[in-house]
Amino acid sequence: MQKDSNASFADHNLLASILQRKASVDWWGIQNGVKMQDRYAGDVGDFVKLGLLRAIAPGHQLGLAWYRFPDEAHNKDGRHIDYLQKPDTYKALDPELFDHLGKVVLSARKLATLLPVLPGAISFEESLEVTGVPARKRRDWRQSWFSRVIQKLKGCDLVFADPDNGIVDDKDTRKGRATFGKQIPLSEVRDLARGRCAVIYHHNTRRPGGHDEEVNHWINQFGMPAIAIRATAYSPRTFFVINPSPEIEHRAEAFCASWRTMKVRLHVTTS
Repeated sequence: MQKDSNASFADHNLLASILQRKASVDWWGIQNGVKMQDRYAGDVGDFVKLGLLRAIAPGHQLGLAWYRFPDEAHNKDGRHIDYLQKPDTYKALDPELFDHLGKVVLSARKLATLLPVLPGAISFEESLEVTGVPARKRRDWRQSWFSRVIQKLKGCDLVFADPDNGIVDDKDTRKGRATFGKQIPLSEVRDLARGRCAVIYHHNTRRPGGHDEEVNHWINQFGMPAIAIRATAYSPRTFFVINPSPEIEHRAEAFCASWRTMKVRLHVTTS
């Protein structure tokens, strides 16, 4: 028994050392222009979002709209992987997922490496790269892209959208910008959720009134029943669950209760 304990301790130390070197190498690559693919893959945000989807999706046809945006070189996003160095704290939340993401961050961090933990999901992975599209044509380009999303996921009764930054209003001026690919406008949220349950990722902003008020604002904009799941470990995230069935709502509540160590909680809506 002591030998097994020592071996486990050694394995954990080895993983921690590798993860630290991996983070350093990843950041060096970003700073020096080394192209990296899907650099968020395996970070703490993925642990929470995949954990949520695995908790609520059984019995449903899950569709994934990844809103893939080209990797950027000006920030450190995607480096929050040190949760993998704390298996005693986090592994019990979803052991299979935890172990899988530990392997993902030690290999090529690609979106495709996340799919095995969501068996049977239909995935739309087309990039939102528009730097080669003239600004005047980007509105039509985005509309065409989104039409393909709807077509690919038409048979799904549960869909997930994963824009880098989250939800924005439908102001036309933003739609010609290259960075619009990091956002999901309210009109696309409504279209994705029409006639089914949709889970929409949102990265909380510095909106006046604070994050609670921001979450309340978007819930009031959907025009459909919705609950919100807050996940604030490392950075403030919200998952809006629109048109949840009683079964999905119950599963979401149970997820929040069991994932409290990752600072996950059900949002209490205020008027």
